[in-house]
Amino acid sequence: MAQAASRPPFRADHVGSLLRPPELKAARDRARRGELAPDALRKVEDECIRNAVEFQEAVGLQSITDGEYRRDWWHIDFLRGFDGVQTVTGATFGVHFKGADEQPPLMRVQSRIRRTRPSMVDHFKFLKSVTRRTPKFCMPSPAMLHARGDRESLRKTYPDVNEFWADLTRAYREEIRDLYQAGCRYLQIDDTTIAMMGDPKVQETFRNMGDEPKKDTAIYADAVNAAIRDVPDDMTVCVHTCRGNFMSTWLASGSYDFVAEIAFTRLDVDGFFLEYDTERAGGFEPLRYIPKGKKVVLGLISSKFPALENKDDVKRRIGAAAKFVPLENLCLSPQCGFSSTHHGNKMTVDDQRRKLALALEVAQEVWGSS
Repeated sequence: MAQAASRPPFRADHVGSLLRPPELKAARDRARRGELAPDALRKVEDECIRNAVEFQEAVGLQSITDGEYRRDWWHIDFLRGFDGVQTVTGATFGVHFKGADEQPPLMRVQSRIRRTRPSMVDHFKFLKSVTRRTPKFCMPSPAMLHARGDRESLRKTYPDVNEFWADLTRAYREEIRDLYQAGCRYLQIDDTTIAMMGDPKVQETFRNMGDEPKKDTAIYADAVNAAIRDVPDDMTVCVHTCRGNFMSTWLASGSYDFVAEIAFTRLDVDGFFLEYDTERAGGFEPLRYIPKGKKVVLGLISSKFPALENKDDVKRRIGAAAKFVPLENLCLSPQCGFSSTHHGNKMTVDDQRRKLALALEVAQEVWGSS
Protein backbone atom coordinates (compact mmCIF):
# COMPACT_ATOMS: atom_id res chain seq x y z
CA MET A 1 0.00 0.00 0.00
CA ALA A 2 1.87 3.02 -1.26
CA GLN A 3 1.55 6.47 0.29
CA ALA A 4 1.51 9.71 -1.66
CA ALA A 5 0.93 13.34 -0.66
CA SER A 6 -2.24 13.59 -2.75
CA ARG A 7 -3.79 10.55 -1.11
CA PRO A 8 -5.66 10.21 2.14
CA PRO A 9 -5.47 10.62 5.01
CA PHE A 10 -6.04 14.31 4.41
CA ARG A 11 -4.49 17.15 6.42
CA ALA A 12 -7.92 17.76 7.96
CA ASP A 13 -9.78 14.48 8.27
CA HIS A 14 -12.39 12.91 10.51
CA VAL A 15 -13.09 9.51 12.01
CA GLY A 16 -16.47 8.92 10.42
CA SER A 17 -19.62 8.83 12.51
CA LEU A 18 -21.90 11.88 12.75
CA LEU A 19 -24.73 12.88 15.06
CA ARG A 20 -27.98 11.21 14.01
CA PRO A 21 -30.77 13.58 12.95
CA PRO A 22 -34.07 13.28 14.89
CA GLU A 23 -36.01 11.99 11.87
CA LEU A 24 -33.51 9.15 11.47
CA LYS A 25 -33.72 8.19 15.13
CA ALA A 26 -37.51 8.20 14.97
CA ALA A 27 -37.56 6.06 11.82
CA ARG A 28 -35.15 3.49 13.23
CA ASP A 29 -37.16 3.31 16.46
CA ARG A 30 -40.33 2.70 14.47
CA ALA A 31 -38.60 0.03 12.39
CA ARG A 32 -37.44 -1.75 15.56
CA ARG A 33 -41.04 -1.83 16.78
CA GLY A 34 -42.21 -3.22 13.45
CA GLU A 35 -44.09 -0.03 12.57
CA LEU A 36 -41.97 0.89 9.54
CA ALA A 37 -41.15 -1.39 6.63
CA PRO A 38 -37.48 -1.92 5.65
CA ASP A 39 -37.93 -0.14 2.31
CA ALA A 40 -39.45 2.88 4.02
CA LEU A 41 -36.63 2.97 6.56
CA ARG A 42 -34.06 2.84 3.79
CA LYS A 43 -35.64 5.85 2.09
CA VAL A 44 -35.30 7.84 5.31
CA GLU A 45 -31.70 6.68 5.73
CA ASP A 46 -30.89 7.57 2.12
CA GLU A 47 -32.21 11.10 2.49
CA CYS A 48 -30.41 11.64 5.80
CA ILE A 49 -27.14 10.37 4.29
CA ARG A 50 -27.53 12.76 1.35
CA ASN A 51 -27.89 15.58 3.85
CA ALA A 52 -24.85 14.34 5.81
CA VAL A 53 -22.77 14.30 2.65
CA GLU A 54 -23.85 17.85 1.82
CA PHE A 55 -22.96 18.88 5.37
CA GLN A 56 -19.44 17.43 5.13
CA GLU A 57 -18.83 18.92 1.70
CA ALA A 58 -20.09 22.33 2.83
CA VAL A 59 -17.70 22.27 5.80
CA GLY A 60 -14.90 21.56 3.33
CA LEU A 61 -13.92 17.97 4.12
CA GLN A 62 -12.28 15.86 1.43
CA SER A 63 -13.04 12.48 3.03
CA ILE A 64 -16.77 11.81 3.12
CA THR A 65 -18.60 9.12 5.11
CA ASP A 66 -22.23 8.12 5.44
CA GLY A 67 -22.08 9.13 9.12
CA GLU A 68 -22.64 5.43 9.92
CA TYR A 69 -26.34 6.29 9.74
CA ARG A 70 -27.39 2.74 8.91
CA ARG A 71 -25.75 1.38 12.09
CA ASP A 72 -26.79 1.31 15.73
CA TRP A 73 -23.32 0.31 16.98
CA TRP A 74 -20.09 1.12 15.14
CA HIS A 75 -18.72 -2.43 15.41
CA ILE A 76 -21.55 -4.82 16.18
CA ASP A 77 -23.71 -4.16 13.11
CA PHE A 78 -20.81 -4.93 10.77
CA LEU A 79 -19.68 -8.12 12.53
CA ARG A 80 -23.26 -9.33 12.84
CA GLY A 81 -23.35 -9.32 9.05
CA PHE A 82 -21.24 -12.50 9.05
CA ASP A 83 -22.85 -15.90 9.56
CA GLY A 84 -22.13 -17.26 13.03
CA VAL A 85 -22.10 -13.94 14.93
CA GLN A 86 -25.09 -13.19 17.15
CA THR A 87 -25.74 -10.74 19.98
CA VAL A 88 -27.34 -10.89 23.40
CA THR A 89 -28.39 -7.96 25.58
CA GLY A 90 -27.87 -7.72 29.32
CA ALA A 91 -24.31 -9.14 29.21
CA THR A 92 -21.00 -7.34 28.74
CA PHE A 93 -17.42 -8.22 27.93
CA GLY A 94 -16.05 -7.01 31.28
CA VAL A 95 -15.19 -3.33 30.80
CA HIS A 96 -17.82 -0.64 31.28
CA PHE A 97 -18.31 2.86 29.88
CA LYS A 98 -17.83 5.40 32.66
CA GLY A 99 -21.06 6.89 33.99
CA ALA A 100 -23.34 5.18 31.45
CA ASP A 101 -26.17 2.85 32.40
CA GLU A 102 -26.61 1.26 28.96
CA GLN A 103 -23.82 -0.94 27.62
CA PRO A 104 -23.37 -2.53 24.16
CA PRO A 105 -24.88 -5.99 23.62
CA LEU A 106 -22.48 -8.92 23.84
CA MET A 107 -21.37 -10.63 20.64
CA ARG A 108 -21.35 -14.43 20.59
CA VAL A 109 -19.77 -16.79 18.08
CA GLN A 110 -22.56 -19.36 17.79
CA SER A 111 -21.27 -21.20 14.71
CA ARG A 112 -18.42 -21.15 12.19
CA ILE A 113 -17.94 -17.68 10.70
CA ARG A 114 -18.76 -17.41 7.03
CA ARG A 115 -19.53 -14.53 4.69
CA THR A 116 -22.40 -15.82 2.58
CA ARG A 117 -23.52 -12.29 1.67
CA PRO A 118 -21.99 -8.80 1.87
CA SER A 119 -22.12 -7.13 5.26
CA MET A 120 -22.11 -3.45 4.27
CA VAL A 121 -20.97 -3.18 0.66
CA ASP A 122 -24.32 -1.66 -0.27
CA HIS A 123 -23.73 1.08 2.32
CA PHE A 124 -20.59 2.10 0.48
CA LYS A 125 -22.18 1.92 -2.97
CA PHE A 126 -24.83 4.40 -1.96
CA LEU A 127 -22.30 6.73 -0.36
CA LYS A 128 -20.14 6.72 -3.48
CA SER A 129 -23.17 7.54 -5.61
CA VAL A 130 -23.90 10.76 -3.71
CA THR A 131 -20.45 12.38 -3.41
CA ARG A 132 -17.76 13.46 -5.87
CA ARG A 133 -15.14 13.65 -3.14
CA THR A 134 -13.31 10.72 -1.53
CA PRO A 135 -15.80 8.31 0.06
CA LYS A 136 -14.37 6.59 3.14
CA PHE A 137 -15.64 3.32 4.52
CA CYS A 138 -15.10 2.50 8.20
CA MET A 139 -15.18 -1.04 9.57
CA PRO A 140 -14.33 -2.51 12.97
CA SER A 141 -11.09 -4.41 13.36
CA PRO A 142 -11.42 -8.20 13.40
CA ALA A 143 -9.88 -7.90 16.87
CA MET A 144 -13.16 -6.53 18.21
CA LEU A 145 -14.95 -9.88 17.99
CA HIS A 146 -12.27 -11.45 20.18
CA ALA A 147 -11.66 -8.49 22.50
CA ARG A 148 -15.31 -7.63 23.10
CA GLY A 149 -16.95 -10.95 22.38
CA ASP A 150 -18.09 -13.82 24.56
CA ARG A 151 -15.10 -16.08 25.07
CA GLU A 152 -17.11 -19.12 26.17
CA SER A 153 -19.05 -19.32 22.91
CA LEU A 154 -15.89 -18.65 20.92
CA ARG A 155 -13.99 -21.48 22.59
CA LYS A 156 -16.94 -23.83 22.17
CA THR A 157 -17.24 -23.10 18.45
CA TYR A 158 -13.49 -22.88 17.88
CA PRO A 159 -11.45 -25.17 20.16
CA ASP A 160 -8.52 -24.14 17.97
CA VAL A 161 -8.44 -20.33 18.07
CA ASN A 162 -6.28 -20.26 14.94
CA GLU A 163 -9.27 -21.53 12.97
CA PHE A 164 -11.34 -18.65 14.37
CA TRP A 165 -8.84 -16.10 13.07
CA ALA A 166 -8.59 -17.88 9.73
CA ASP A 167 -12.35 -17.87 9.18
CA LEU A 168 -12.84 -14.31 10.42
CA THR A 169 -10.04 -12.74 8.40
CA ARG A 170 -11.16 -14.65 5.30
CA ALA A 171 -14.61 -13.07 5.69
CA TYR A 172 -12.94 -9.67 6.00
CA ARG A 173 -10.87 -10.18 2.87
CA GLU A 174 -13.98 -11.09 0.93
CA GLU A 175 -15.81 -7.98 2.15
CA ILE A 176 -12.82 -5.72 1.40
CA ARG A 177 -12.44 -7.26 -2.06
CA ASP A 178 -16.04 -6.38 -2.88
CA LEU A 179 -15.66 -2.89 -1.40
CA TYR A 180 -12.67 -2.33 -3.66
CA GLN A 181 -14.59 -3.56 -6.68
CA ALA A 182 -17.34 -1.11 -5.75
CA GLY A 183 -14.80 1.72 -5.90
CA CYS A 184 -13.60 2.05 -2.31
CA ARG A 185 -10.08 3.48 -2.17
CA TYR A 186 -10.07 4.75 1.43
CA LEU A 187 -10.62 2.22 4.19
CA GLN A 188 -10.49 2.84 7.93
CA ILE A 189 -10.10 -0.03 10.40
CA ASP A 190 -11.42 0.91 13.85
CA ASP A 191 -9.58 -0.89 16.65
CA THR A 192 -9.98 0.35 20.22
CA THR A 193 -7.76 -2.37 21.68
CA ILE A 194 -4.51 -0.57 20.79
CA ALA A 195 -5.36 2.43 22.95
CA MET A 196 -7.29 0.59 25.65
CA MET A 197 -4.48 -1.84 26.42
CA GLY A 198 -2.60 1.04 28.01
CA ASP A 199 -5.06 0.99 30.92
CA PRO A 200 -3.91 -1.30 33.79
CA LYS A 201 -7.56 -2.14 34.55
CA VAL A 202 -8.09 -3.32 30.98
CA GLN A 203 -4.89 -5.35 31.18
CA GLU A 204 -6.22 -6.98 34.34
CA THR A 205 -9.52 -7.79 32.63
CA PHE A 206 -7.70 -9.58 29.81
CA ARG A 207 -5.48 -11.47 32.24
CA ASN A 208 -8.56 -12.60 34.14
CA MET A 209 -9.81 -14.10 30.87
CA GLY A 210 -6.55 -16.05 30.58
CA ASP A 211 -4.89 -13.70 28.11
CA GLU A 212 -1.58 -11.86 28.06
CA PRO A 213 -2.26 -8.27 26.90
CA LYS A 214 0.94 -7.73 24.90
CA LYS A 215 0.53 -11.10 23.21
CA ASP A 216 -3.05 -10.17 22.34
CA THR A 217 -1.83 -6.89 20.87
CA ALA A 218 0.46 -8.78 18.50
CA ILE A 219 -2.32 -11.24 17.61
CA TYR A 220 -4.73 -8.38 16.90
CA ALA A 221 -2.19 -6.62 14.69
CA ASP A 222 -1.62 -9.84 12.77
CA ALA A 223 -5.38 -10.24 12.34
CA VAL A 224 -5.65 -6.78 10.78
CA ASN A 225 -2.72 -7.59 8.50
CA ALA A 226 -4.40 -10.84 7.45
CA ALA A 227 -7.64 -9.00 6.74
CA ILE A 228 -5.97 -6.42 4.47
CA ARG A 229 -3.23 -8.56 2.94
CA ASP A 230 -4.80 -8.54 -0.54
CA VAL A 231 -5.50 -4.80 -0.64
CA PRO A 232 -4.26 -3.30 -3.95
CA ASP A 233 -1.67 -0.51 -3.93
CA ASP A 234 -4.19 2.19 -4.82
CA MET A 235 -6.28 1.65 -1.68
CA THR A 236 -5.27 3.59 1.44
CA VAL A 237 -5.82 1.78 4.74
CA CYS A 238 -5.63 3.52 8.11
CA VAL A 239 -6.23 2.29 11.64
CA HIS A 240 -8.16 4.41 14.11
CA THR A 241 -7.88 3.79 17.83
CA CYS A 242 -9.36 5.44 20.90
CA ARG A 243 -10.34 4.57 24.47
CA GLY A 244 -14.06 4.17 23.93
CA ASN A 245 -16.73 6.59 22.72
CA PHE A 246 -20.33 6.30 23.89
CA MET A 247 -22.62 9.22 24.86
CA SER A 248 -19.53 11.32 25.71
CA THR A 249 -18.15 8.61 28.01
CA TRP A 250 -15.11 6.37 27.68
CA LEU A 251 -13.87 2.93 28.63
CA ALA A 252 -10.20 3.38 29.45
CA SER A 253 -7.31 5.71 30.30
CA GLY A 254 -3.61 5.29 29.71
CA SER A 255 -0.85 6.15 27.28
CA TYR A 256 0.20 4.21 24.18
CA ASP A 257 3.51 3.23 25.81
CA PHE A 258 2.39 -0.28 26.76
CA VAL A 259 1.60 -1.32 23.17
CA ALA A 260 3.28 1.27 20.93
CA GLU A 261 6.30 -0.73 19.83
CA ILE A 262 4.21 -3.80 18.99
CA ALA A 263 1.22 -2.09 17.40
CA PHE A 264 2.88 0.73 15.51
CA THR A 265 5.70 -1.33 14.04
CA ARG A 266 3.66 -4.45 13.32
CA LEU A 267 0.53 -3.06 11.66
CA ASP A 268 0.95 -2.96 7.88
CA VAL A 269 -1.21 0.12 7.32
CA ASP A 270 -0.66 3.51 5.71
CA GLY A 271 -1.55 5.62 8.72
CA PHE A 272 -2.85 5.86 12.26
CA PHE A 273 -5.73 7.95 13.61
CA LEU A 274 -4.75 8.40 17.28
CA GLU A 275 -6.79 9.81 20.15
CA TYR A 276 -4.87 12.64 21.78
CA ASP A 277 -7.49 15.13 22.98
CA THR A 278 -7.03 14.69 26.75
CA GLU A 279 -4.38 13.69 29.25
CA ARG A 280 -5.97 10.20 29.30
CA ALA A 281 -3.93 9.51 26.14
CA GLY A 282 -0.54 10.36 27.65
CA GLY A 283 2.26 12.09 25.77
CA PHE A 284 3.55 11.95 22.21
CA GLU A 285 6.71 9.98 23.08
CA PRO A 286 5.27 6.63 21.86
CA LEU A 287 5.11 8.13 18.36
CA ARG A 288 8.81 7.42 18.07
CA TYR A 289 7.81 3.88 17.08
CA ILE A 290 5.82 5.03 14.03
CA PRO A 291 7.68 3.66 10.98
CA LYS A 292 9.28 6.15 8.62
CA GLY A 293 6.91 7.49 5.99
CA LYS A 294 3.65 6.48 7.68
CA LYS A 295 1.03 9.11 8.47
CA VAL A 296 -0.31 10.00 11.89
CA VAL A 297 -3.66 11.77 12.17
CA LEU A 298 -3.59 13.55 15.51
CA GLY A 299 -6.97 13.40 17.27
CA LEU A 300 -6.47 16.68 19.12
CA ILE A 301 -10.07 17.92 18.85
CA SER A 302 -12.66 16.38 21.16
CA SER A 303 -15.78 14.84 19.65
CA LYS A 304 -17.15 14.22 23.15
CA PHE A 305 -17.57 17.73 24.55
CA PRO A 306 -18.92 20.92 22.92
CA ALA A 307 -16.29 23.39 24.14
CA LEU A 308 -14.21 24.45 21.14
CA GLU A 309 -10.48 24.00 21.44
CA ASN A 310 -8.14 26.96 21.27
CA LYS A 311 -6.57 27.11 17.82
CA ASP A 312 -3.14 28.13 19.09
CA ASP A 313 -3.15 25.29 21.63
CA VAL A 314 -3.88 22.80 18.85
CA LYS A 315 -1.02 24.22 16.79
CA ARG A 316 1.37 23.94 19.72
CA ARG A 317 0.44 20.31 20.22
CA ILE A 318 1.01 19.58 16.53
CA GLY A 319 4.45 21.10 16.96
CA ALA A 320 5.11 18.90 19.98
CA ALA A 321 4.12 15.78 18.03
CA ALA A 322 6.39 16.84 15.18
CA LYS A 323 9.38 16.15 17.43
CA PHE A 324 8.62 12.45 16.95
CA VAL A 325 6.94 12.30 13.51
CA PRO A 326 7.92 14.74 10.71
CA LEU A 327 5.38 17.53 10.25
CA GLU A 328 4.80 16.49 6.63
CA ASN A 329 3.56 13.12 7.88
CA LEU A 330 1.06 14.58 10.37
CA CYS A 331 -2.61 15.37 9.89
CA LEU A 332 -5.42 16.56 12.19
CA SER A 333 -8.87 15.27 13.14
CA PRO A 334 -11.29 14.90 16.03
CA GLN A 335 -10.20 12.11 18.35
CA CYS A 336 -13.19 9.90 17.46
CA GLY A 337 -16.54 10.02 15.73
CA PHE A 338 -19.39 12.18 17.01
CA SER A 339 -21.80 9.25 17.27
CA SER A 340 -20.11 5.86 17.47
CA THR A 341 -23.54 4.54 18.47
CA HIS A 342 -27.00 5.72 17.52
CA HIS A 343 -27.23 7.64 20.81
CA GLY A 344 -24.65 10.27 19.86
CA ASN A 345 -22.34 12.32 22.03
CA LYS A 346 -23.59 15.23 24.12
CA MET A 347 -23.27 18.10 21.69
CA THR A 348 -25.26 19.81 18.95
CA VAL A 349 -24.96 19.64 15.18
CA ASP A 350 -23.55 23.16 15.26
CA ASP A 351 -20.91 22.05 17.79
CA GLN A 352 -20.03 19.23 15.40
CA ARG A 353 -19.72 21.67 12.50
CA ARG A 354 -17.49 24.03 14.49
CA LYS A 355 -15.19 21.15 15.50
CA LEU A 356 -14.74 20.00 11.90
CA ALA A 357 -14.30 23.57 10.68
CA LEU A 358 -11.59 24.10 13.31
CA ALA A 359 -9.67 21.09 12.00
CA LEU A 360 -9.78 22.54 8.48
CA GLU A 361 -8.78 26.02 9.62
CA VAL A 362 -5.81 24.77 11.63
CA ALA A 363 -4.72 22.45 8.83
CA GLN A 364 -4.76 25.33 6.35
CA GLU A 365 -2.62 27.47 8.64
CA VAL A 366 -0.16 24.70 9.50
CA TRP A 367 0.25 22.93 6.14
CA GLY A 368 -1.19 25.36 3.60
CA SER A 369 -3.31 24.37 0.61
CA SER A 370 -1.76 20.88 0.51
